[in-house]
Amino acid sequence: MGSSFVLAAARHFDNTAVDYGTKHVLRVLDFVWQQATGLQWLPAVIGISFGVIILMYGWRIYKTLTVIGFGLLGLFAGLQIGVHFGRPLPAAIVGCMLLSVLAIPLMHWAVAILGAVAGAILAGGIWHSCNLPQEFVWAGALTGLVAGFMVSFVVFKLSVMLFTSLSGTILIVIGFFALIYNYETHVAKPPTMHLNELYYGNAWFLPLLLTAGTLLGILLQFRAGKGPQQ
Repeated sequence: MGSSFVLAAARHFDNTAVDYGTKHVLRVLDFVWQQATGLQWLPAVIGISFGVIILMYGWRIYKTLTVIGFGLLGLFAGLQIGVHFGRPLPAAIVGCMLLSVLAIPLMHWAVAILGAVAGAILAGGIWHSCNLPQEFVWAGALTGLVAGFMVSFVVFKLSVMLFTSLSGTILIVIGFFALIYNYETHVAKPPTMHLNELYYGNAWFLPLLLTAGTLLGILLQFRAGKGPQQ
């Protein structure tokens, strides 16, 4: 049995017949899985290394991370807008540059928005993992979005630690997924797909990793120092 069998048999979802909520949740899961399985071992190790640094000391470099994170939001937003006009690449570049520049004078607002995004991701994941109605997963994400946004105006450093901890956790999780996947498909004899089965077969798996990693990061950053000042 070669690794090609595992690649062909790896579970993924692209079924338009499933209900609206589940279809969109599974598309998100597919996107994360594709990013992880597309990495080789060296980028994965580098990603894990950066993830650990961000997880533990993100508050020390939060301004740089905010500019990068806000720029990525601009990249994504520009890409989505550009698709409708047939110019995705120029629109993505403009969006990235525009929001990166705006993040500097609007640092507090940029942190608030990134905190809101982090809250939405975590809350949506928890909603999904609890097997609540998937057509209303947006309601859970919206709750986290509002909570994450408001936190920055109550405890600014907590908002910083929220989005930096989640960012570091995502890098670490994707990096380890990539290493495990490469081991299972290229080293293990015979090739296996245990990670794929665990990932798609348990609704709690990814949300648990992200939530636990984020909470751990917040704890570590609080212990490492007093955090950023306004």
